[in-house]
Amino acid sequence: MQHMSFEALGKIGTNGGSGSSATGEIATHLVIIDDRVLMRDCLSRCLRAMDPSLEVHTYSSLRAWQDAGLLTEEPPLVMAFRSARKTADEEMQRDIAALAKSENPPPIVVVSDAEDFESILGALEMGARGYIPTSVSLEVAFGALGLVKAGGVFVPASSLVQQRPAAAQAPVRPEAQDMPFTTRQAAVVNALRQGKANKIIAYELNMCESTVKVHVRNIMKKLKARNRTEVAYKISTLYSHAQL
Repeated sequence: MQHMSFEALGKIGTNGGSGSSATGEIATHLVIIDDRVLMRDCLSRCLRAMDPSLEVHTYSSLRAWQDAGLLTEEPPLVMAFRSARKTADEEMQRDIAALAKSENPPPIVVVSDAEDFESILGALEMGARGYIPTSVSLEVAFGALGLVKAGGVFVPASSLVQQRPAAAQAPVRPEAQDMPFTTRQAAVVNALRQGKANKIIAYELNMCESTVKVHVRNIMKKLKARNRTEVAYKISTLYSHAQL
């Protein structure tokens, strides 16, 4: 089975065709981050077999990649695997968030065993441009990387579909007067409606991230929401015709 090159996938998304660019072919650089040597080596070989023009570099962590000082003409695609080790995973999340805020951020795709909506939303809030669950085929992952290279965002449709029943169970129009918020809670509510992460909310409202978390928990209790996704949904319906 023949596969379209990784570079061609990107050009379809940007130019509408797979012809050569005016400046000539530029090799696509992919950085794979995984603390499991066998997994990252196997994936590297598989992707290169699908597209021999693909230049792949593998590292155990984002820090290791940055310390290596790999320089390319354009930011490489970064494929970062969530770690099963809590400390390593937390470090990766911090590094992804920092990378996404850098001056010339690379497009980052998170790969994880988790397929729940909260995990996907969390990755996107950190600044990732894609989320690939390990349950998909290599062909789907390859196509997802091409989509992100072209400037798109990839998330598994199955996870979005699974979220619909939870949203459907939420009350359609709770009354605003039944859900009074303090001034600070109202400010946090407005930020949550915009899909902002706790760190961003803390920075913009000049408060500690731990304080933001307390406000979010209290808001969840008042709205009887089980997670941030339900909070966003209920807030949207609550204030669709009312102002804070």
